[in-house]
Order: sequence, then C-alpha cells, then structure tokens
Amino acid sequence: MFREMRRFKQQITDEECKEVLRSEPRGVLSVIGDDGYPYGVPMDHWYSEKDGKLYFHCAKEGHKLDAIRACDKVSYCVMDKGYRKENEWALNIRSVIVFGRMKIVEDENKRIEIGTNLCRKFTDDEAYIEREIKNALPRALCLELTPEHITGKLVNES
Repeated sequence: MFREMRRFKQQITDEECKEVLRSEPRGVLSVIGDDGYPYGVPMDHWYSEKDGKLYFHCAKEGHKLDAIRACDKVSYCVMDKGYRKENEWALNIRSVIVFGRMKIVEDENKRIEIGTNLCRKFTDDEAYIEREIKNALPRALCLELTPEHITGKLVNES
C-alpha cells in the first residue's frame, strides 16, 4: 500500500525515526483540505513510546479540523536540526514522515497526559505546566495520530 523508498541507501532505521520523533518538538501536519488542495500546518507534537502514537493540541475549530473530520488520513513530517561533518559545509538532515489516521481524543485523563507531555517538551517548570493544564487545556482539543507507515531518511545537502 505504501511505496518503498526510492533512494533506499538514505533510509534510516526504525529506531532513528523514533529518535527524531522523540527529540524534535514540531513538524508539519498535512491533510486533504478544501476542494482537494493539500493543507500543511506546523504543529507541536509528543511521541508516546508507550503506544507508538503521536499527539497534538489545537483549537476547537478551523480548517485543519474540518479536513480531519472529512478524511482522517494525514501525513506528518519532522526534520531534525542536522549536523555537519568535520570540514564540510553541508548539513546532514534526518527527516521522518508518518502516514496514519487522526482522531480527536475524548478521554479527559488522556487529554491531561497529552497536555502535560507536550508542555514538558518545552519546559520543566511544573508551576507553568499546571497553569497550562488548568487554564489552556479546557479550550483546546487533543488529537491522536495512529501511524500506519513510518519512513525516514538522511539527506546530505551537498
């Protein structure tokens, strides 16, 4: 169902893909938007190693949610910051694309877990996290991306 990577020598391992998803705080979520046009939007994410899913927060209405309600198939692309080999100018960048199905999370305990872990990607200030969970989370939706296919590659910019 999903294509094999054409430049397979650049493919990274499943564990490297998980490392990129764990360590990087954001990516671009792509959905099938209005009139069939693709719609890509930057998002913060939390990758749960426990269940292998990605979690997000967002407003309770908008283009992205309308698209997800119409078609739950999405892709999510994450890139790391890259690195340079000694005496080279070009960056080496790992990117990961997750194809899967997106749904709204209804369970309140799961929403709190998602909100808490999303905050922890940016700060360890527990007082701030508690305020966000109390004040901001009730105004947000949480989304769950269940992967159906994950692939990643390492590209040298030269």
